[in-house]
Amino acid sequence: MSIHPFITGLSKEETRRLQEAVLVNTAAALTEDIGSGDLTASLLPAELKAHARVISREAAVLCGTAWFEACFHALDTNAKVRWHAADGDVIRSDQLLCEIEGNARALLSAERPALNFLQTLSGTATVTRHYAEAIRGTGAVVMDTRKTLPGLRLAQKYAVRVGGGANQRTGLYDGILIKENHITAAGGVTQALKAAFSLNASVAVQIEVETLDELQEALEAGANLVLLDNFNTGKLQEAVRICGDRAILEASGNITLDNIREVAETGVQRISIGSLTKHVQAVDLSMRIEMQA
Repeated sequence: MSIHPFITGLSKEETRRLQEAVLVNTAAALTEDIGSGDLTASLLPAELKAHARVISREAAVLCGTAWFEACFHALDTNAKVRWHAADGDVIRSDQLLCEIEGNARALLSAERPALNFLQTLSGTATVTRHYAEAIRGTGAVVMDTRKTLPGLRLAQKYAVRVGGGANQRTGLYDGILIKENHITAAGGVTQALKAAFSLNASVAVQIEVETLDELQEALEAGANLVLLDNFNTGKLQEAVRICGDRAILEASGNITLDNIREVAETGVQRISIGSLTKHVQAVDLSMRIEMQA
C-alpha cells in the first residue's frame, strides 16, 4: 500500500492502524456499490483483460493512492497499478497519474469507489496545503478536528498530514477537550479542569475558552493547552501576552485562507480548521479504460 511514513511522520502503530482502515474503508465502499453483483460489468466476458489510465483534470495535491489500489486488488488480486505520482506530490491538470492493468470486469466495478477515495482525500490534502503554505514561516501549525466524514476519520487525518497539516486527537478516547457544555455541566472552568486532571488518563487535556477571563482562570487552574474559540486578532494577541509560556494556545473559529496569516502572526502555536475535512471539494479526476486483446 502506498502509505508513506516519511511524508506523514506516522509511527509504526499509526501506520498499522491506517493500513487496517484502508481495508475496512474499501471493503465497505465496494459492498455499498456492488452489493450482490455489478450487473453492467457482467456484460463483458469474464476473462477479458483491460488497461486503464487515470488523468487529473485540475491542479491538486495527490492523496489516497493506497485506498485506490486496494479497491482494484480486492476484486482482482493480480491487478497491477503503476503510479506516475505519489501521495504528497503537486499534480497538474491533464497529468497522467497512474496506469492499471487487470481483469476488465474488476477494473470497471472498482472504478467509482477507487476514484471516490482518490478524489476526496486529494481534496483534503489540497486545501490543507493551501492553509499550510499561507502560514509558512510563522511558527504556527494547521491542525484538523473531529469534523470528518463518517467512517473516513483516519483516512482524512492522513490526508491532512500529507497536505502539510498536523493531527489532533483521533477520537474521544485518546484526548480530552473540555468544551462549553462540559464546563457548564462541571460547574466552571476550574472544576472541569480539576476533574479532567484527576482522571490521570495519560492523554492531552485541552480546555476551550471564550473570553480572556476564562483564559486567565484556566491558566491559574493549571491548563497547559487552551483552545481560543472565536477570538478576533486583537484578543488573540492579548491572550498570547497573558499566557506567556504557561500554555500552548490554539485558535479556532471563523478562520479562512484570507485571515489565517493574520491569526498565525498573533503568536498562537496552533490553528485548527474544521473545514479541512468537513467541507471537502473533491478533485476532478478521470479514468479511461482500453480493452486488451
